[in-house]
Amino acid sequence: MERVAALDEPLKKILGGTTAKVLAEHLGLETVGDLLHHYPRRYAERGELTRLSDLPLDEHVTVVARVADARVLTFNHGRGQRLEVTLTDGSGRLQLVFFGKGIHKPHKDLLPGRRAMFAGKVSVFNRKLQLAHPEYELLDRDADTEAVDAFAHQLMPIYPACQQMASWKIAKAVDAVLPSAQDAVDPLPPGLREGRGLVPLTEALLKVHRPGSKADVADARARLKWDEAFVLQVALARRRFTDAQLPAVPRQLTPGGILDAFDARLPFTLTEGQTKVSREIFDDLATEHPMHRLLQGEVGSGKAQPLDALVLTPRGFRPLGRLAVGSEVVVPSGATALVDGVFPQGEREVWRLVLSDGSTVECDDEHLWIVSSRATGEQVLTTRELRTALLDDDGRPRWSIAPATPVDLDDGGQRPLDPYTLGRTLGAGGHGPAGPSVPAAYRNAPVKDRRALLAGLLAAAGEPAGTGTLLRAVPEPLAADLAWLARSLGGTAHATAVDGGHDVTVATPEGGSAGDADGGAFHRTVRAVEHVGRKPVQCISVAHPSHAYVTDHFTVTHNTMVALRAMLGVVDSGGQAAMLAPTEVLAQQHHRSVTEMMGDLAEGGLLGGAEQGTKVVLLTGSMGAAARRQALLDLVTGEAGIVIGTHALIEDVVQFHDLGLVVVDEQHRFGVEQRDALRAKGKQPPHLLVMTATPIPRTVAMTVFGDLETSVLDQLPAGRSPIASHVVPAKDKPHFLTRAWERVREEVAAGHQAYVVCPRIGDDEDAAAAKGKKAKDAPAEPSSPEDLAEKRPPLAVLDIAEQLRKGPLAGLRVAVLHGRMAPDDKDDVMRRFAAGELDVLVATTVIEVGVNVPNATAMVIMDADRFGVSQLHQLRGRVGRGSAPGLCLLVSEMPEASPARARLAAVAATLDGFELSRIDLEQRREGDVLGQAQSGARSSLRMLAVIEDEEVIAAAREEATALVAADPELTGCPELRTALSALLDDEREQYLDKG
Repeated sequence: MERVAALDEPLKKILGGTTAKVLAEHLGLETVGDLLHHYPRRYAERGELTRLSDLPLDEHVTVVARVADARVLTFNHGRGQRLEVTLTDGSGRLQLVFFGKGIHKPHKDLLPGRRAMFAGKVSVFNRKLQLAHPEYELLDRDADTEAVDAFAHQLMPIYPACQQMASWKIAKAVDAVLPSAQDAVDPLPPGLREGRGLVPLTEALLKVHRPGSKADVADARARLKWDEAFVLQVALARRRFTDAQLPAVPRQLTPGGILDAFDARLPFTLTEGQTKVSREIFDDLATEHPMHRLLQGEVGSGKAQPLDALVLTPRGFRPLGRLAVGSEVVVPSGATALVDGVFPQGEREVWRLVLSDGSTVECDDEHLWIVSSRATGEQVLTTRELRTALLDDDGRPRWSIAPATPVDLDDGGQRPLDPYTLGRTLGAGGHGPAGPSVPAAYRNAPVKDRRALLAGLLAAAGEPAGTGTLLRAVPEPLAADLAWLARSLGGTAHATAVDGGHDVTVATPEGGSAGDADGGAFHRTVRAVEHVGRKPVQCISVAHPSHAYVTDHFTVTHNTMVALRAMLGVVDSGGQAAMLAPTEVLAQQHHRSVTEMMGDLAEGGLLGGAEQGTKVVLLTGSMGAAARRQALLDLVTGEAGIVIGTHALIEDVVQFHDLGLVVVDEQHRFGVEQRDALRAKGKQPPHLLVMTATPIPRTVAMTVFGDLETSVLDQLPAGRSPIASHVVPAKDKPHFLTRAWERVREEVAAGHQAYVVCPRIGDDEDAAAAKGKKAKDAPAEPSSPEDLAEKRPPLAVLDIAEQLRKGPLAGLRVAVLHGRMAPDDKDDVMRRFAAGELDVLVATTVIEVGVNVPNATAMVIMDADRFGVSQLHQLRGRVGRGSAPGLCLLVSEMPEASPARARLAAVAATLDGFELSRIDLEQRREGDVLGQAQSGARSSLRMLAVIEDEEVIAAAREEATALVAADPELTGCPELRTALSALLDDEREQYLDKG
């Protein structure tokens, strides 16, 4: 243990109290081992001059440059003095400034022509980059042999530094502890190290700090990356192994239960991807050990149509892109149902189904169709399945699509003429009150009126034609209306172009059998499936047991929730399932969606409820006392098989009868402790299903979620409908912000709506909390423009809304939405916004998930730099959800060259969720992503870059899994056990235990 103690030695004993205190407070380095693992950021080659033209604003830098000019200036009428020194490296110039008594030594040292190392924080003064009071070390004076020797090395290490400790001072500290590197414990088993061609750890530490060549650096980095990747993957492999030993109640599928009843109501089979993922989940649930599974892409997977596809509503057809959550649509049976989800899917390859009457409908390859054939009867197939088996052996079309049930429609318009009379007038060549076509009020009319109108048309101009009626040379608009009327009544219409218009053959159920040779009465056969090209698409889910709607007169079905089926399976086994959602808005949406999809199956024990049913309850923090008491009672007695809620589920007062499955939605929004608190409510460890729609790179899945098995539903929503994103530099260019508000007014004038998002609410309590936090965390004096911007409290919803109402958006209908509003008030605001009764919604991030208003096309995010990359991407996804392009404006007061502005520019540059997840990871660094920020432990990843080192991580995972399977307690690897203890301290181990 003495060898370990050498690396555990406090730096104070070796470097002295002052230096050790700075290293501990500002860089988190407390022991010899910490400093040895504080690796150089990069290396300066001998004679290399750092490019001054590329210096980043507001970062601590180390530069090697030559003094070009130095002069002393006076100010305050001669009472004050400052020294201005200009550096050059051939690529750019940098100004140094020293004030007061601090000018004397640099004035003597920094003479023109002298070369030195300088360290400080880059700021801007009079639009020029400068370092104020930098530390420096001369490099070309004979008296300072140490500095000259250091520079004479072939490679000079440049360490991550801070204002209080320059890079070369850290290098001197490393020199003092470097002999201890020989005492480092090598965690890699010798066989693995030799098999992978890796240098010993002691050699790697010496080479990374004092390399003789670039090859030395490469050898050292390769070895040190393997250390970090392997130790982490061993910890995760042990976690997986331990989980596999824990007891859990097997939740096996029970025939004849609620899941079978739910599936029986679905008029379609699950897609291949859903079936595969469901099987993986049910296999895990049936074991005697807890499931730990990550499900990517739960919502909106596949089954999309172009935004201009038509959907039948009680008032007629509307473009798919104009539908919102809450919109009413017509289902194939003739009933109406609500849209409970709108999921844009970016651009996809689109196909066109050509039917036997000449009509067409467009969709993606995964779209589901209710079709029938002579051989199989009715079933559900994807577009891909239709087009790959389109014809029977005799060459005739195999599949036909049944018509939808005729339904009453009403667009609210006046119908002053008798429909039959109007039909005769149009059929006789009269134009009627609205030209040579059927007015919308008569097309979108009750069934009896449409029948009367069509009868008038056929009586005036029709002639018998086989089993239908033929109308000759009908003008094109009227021909289209004729076909529309016939199909809306469950009939067929065939139009053929002729001189002067179209010959149209119409057949309706009332007019006799259509005698369609290909497919039976009034069924249209699928004659062809043609490739259209890439188009913006989206899919919707319909809150009806059929999960279907009518599009262009054709029946289409949509996906159900894999997670819901898992929960129903657990209920069948006698257990309960809990879904944890990050916001009340999302919890309420999930609850509505689940109860509407289940119908009377969600009313177990209630009058009218299904025999196999169970109760589905909602539990949120703002529920009324009576409803909350009832929900808690239903949970503890087992009356409620499913509960959907927010953080309120975690409270001590919440008790379950038999918690069998925990479903965590949008995992990245929850802390580890919250997940663990809910899991602890089971009598035995419950099964865990973690869902996320946020794209996760494979390497992150192997590390962040390394203790979970991963399932991916194909076709994640990788993009949205077109969204233009721009950074608005409010401080540098105030007129850009003025223009931003003008753009909002333009969108509203065009009939659209807009969001304005702010970081905080703005009431007194919120402001006091923010003020207290800033007072505690902020430095005493801001030292840069970015510090000044951070010193200001974040902009608030209530303040901004008031300013907009009185100023740039005066006259528009502006409302606010935030988390402290009463649930009824929040619902009312969202209902009014969705209904188009409000123009602008000023909100917090409560709208980040679960809010779908396709008519909202613009979003202005205030203080955008206060949000993370993933959060900005989620927020931006609220616009561009309809047929009109979206606009997202990222407002920031940060200086142009700041890291915050660079982050915003990256978000504005791409809509690719996977690319942004990479940027987010690079910006936040791996330590935060892996959860140490939540657990309080320091990051164990100093060399490994999760995004860049995929091959190392994958190989380390493979080696770690094999090692732990063979030796779970690592009895044959004492050095590895020691390294696990050192790198993953007790707090970090607890974090992994909670994963």
